[in-house]
Amino acid sequence: MFYRENGQFKTTYSKDNQIFGITQDRYGIALLLLFAFLAVPMLASDYMFKAILVPFLILSLAAIGVNILVGYCGQISLGSGAFMAVGAYAAYNFFVRVDGIPLIAALLLGGVCAAAVGVFFGIPSLRVRGLYLAVATLAAQFVCDWAFLRIKWFTNNSTSGSVSVADMNIMGWSINSPVDKYLFCLGMVCVFALLAKNLVRSAIGREWMAIRDMDVAAAVIGIRPMYAKLSAFAVSSFIVGVAGAMWGFVYLGAWEPAAFDINRSFQLLFMVIIGGMGSIMGSFFGAAFIVILPIFLNQFLPLLGNLVGVTISTAGIAHTEIMVFGALIVWFLIVEPHGLAKLWSLGKQKLRIWPFPH
Repeated sequence: MFYRENGQFKTTYSKDNQIFGITQDRYGIALLLLFAFLAVPMLASDYMFKAILVPFLILSLAAIGVNILVGYCGQISLGSGAFMAVGAYAAYNFFVRVDGIPLIAALLLGGVCAAAVGVFFGIPSLRVRGLYLAVATLAAQFVCDWAFLRIKWFTNNSTSGSVSVADMNIMGWSINSPVDKYLFCLGMVCVFALLAKNLVRSAIGREWMAIRDMDVAAAVIGIRPMYAKLSAFAVSSFIVGVAGAMWGFVYLGAWEPAAFDINRSFQLLFMVIIGGMGSIMGSFFGAAFIVILPIFLNQFLPLLGNLVGVTISTAGIAHTEIMVFGALIVWFLIVEPHGLAKLWSLGKQKLRIWPFPH
């Protein structure tokens, strides 16, 4: 009876359209946010911030952007790493070339530039789909890799090809320590996750899902495929671009084009598949899985090898990580296409009917 919706009456449209319809869910999210903002900074170590929490938050934001395009609109994209690179390098150029520009403004402008590039490479989606669209977006990856590696203007004429940022602050708040970086990333992710959740529940979000389910039928009922697809590319690339800027500014500090190579695009796509396509919560699950699994394998496999008298090298651990990712992707696509988010939803549904009837 504790978790059931029975007896929770809604008397207004705003209450009926709440993101979390059950009171216990709202309290749970509030407690989780309080724990994340207040308790984690006091309990976590510097290693936890640098190796797990900060990359998890930034990759969660990038996965939300990819999920809007792939999960909600059904448009396959293999150029997410390129859009992250555009956001990072655009934000860097705004930050170093415009005197006194606020940090958040530079990050958001980087996202705007990524959105423009995303719309440009999303134009083929008006004519092609599936594998052909994946190849078209893959072109963005190769073009951006070449541009940021060869055109010195993007790196402010750096001889090494790498760029770096320092002295990040927001209205006097210096974002240099691991705790400050974590709190900044957490605040940004909370804002963008809330905006994305409300966006996919709005009219444009329903248009994206109609295009995903059957674009011909969506066009028949008056939905404009061009507007829906390009707007999905724009919103997705904007969020991914902001995440790329945060990845370069907050997590890396100094980076080169290899930080946003094609492996990053595949990594983000794996997050969406494993976490759950068409689910904002699934983006967090997928990012957590991708970030934690390599650390777990690095700690667990050597111990397992010692128990059986086998020495597992670093290369062996890396190869095992790739094999595990591949096997899990195949498993989720066959057994549970909606990923970890669906398993979470099923668990909540079981809890709502607990205790089970005899």
